[in-house]
Amino acid sequence: MRGRGTHPTTCSVSGDDWSEAAPLPFRGHAVWHIALDLDAERRANGTRLLNDDERDRADRFLRPQDRDRFIASHAALRIILGGLLGANPRSLTFAISPTGRPSLTGWDALARGGCVPLDFNLSHSGDHALVAVSTTARIGVDIEAHRPLSDALRIARAHFHPREIAALEAAGPNREAAFYAAWTAKEAVVKASGAGLSQPLDGFAVTIPPVAPALLDVAGTPSTAWTLIRLAPAPGATGAVAIEASHVPCRLWRLPVDWMNRPMA
Repeated sequence: MRGRGTHPTTCSVSGDDWSEAAPLPFRGHAVWHIALDLDAERRANGTRLLNDDERDRADRFLRPQDRDRFIASHAALRIILGGLLGANPRSLTFAISPTGRPSLTGWDALARGGCVPLDFNLSHSGDHALVAVSTTARIGVDIEAHRPLSDALRIARAHFHPREIAALEAAGPNREAAFYAAWTAKEAVVKASGAGLSQPLDGFAVTIPPVAPALLDVAGTPSTAWTLIRLAPAPGATGAVAIEASHVPCRLWRLPVDWMNRPMA
């Protein structure tokens, strides 16, 4: 069994081999799973990590649970990036692209230990979040907590590529699980590309389970230039990570259960 704070081996394409690890400097590609159900004390600790803009955004949520999940997920992002850079999470500053994609600012010269600037992405749904990080390529991640879907085909026909629609129509009783796998994979690709809403979901295709994950029919980019991995971060949740690099491994880690109470740089 791999111990706490260690870097486990790389993941398989099944995406269900997660190991507990605190964030440490590394090179390559990784996804962290974070449990967002914090108690009041740990939530307060997380709030103190955020900047004024993040706290203002949190306060705009109407439902307390949405506010709490935003605080926890963004605090976790800061803790992970701070651990990878050897920096206090509170010190990190971000810029937002015109399509809404965040990036770190000021770390080209300040990153320790020869670290290159990090590409990262955050997704959260229900009580779970995923943070994807790469030191060499663009990366995107998505997670969806399951809810019963009676209209999966209708949604697919409105937004998906014809190849995906045909595969979902043939999926039978596995259609709902296949839909979540396709949806998260497509969202991960869009987030990695940085195109935002300008990249329509029907403009490219991904494979549908039980076919192994792969990217198909990407306008202007060879599909072989990408790695696509389906993730099973928790019961009742489906995820995916997309990396703009061919056939690369990806580490899968969980933040320790006491992640919000650990000492920070």
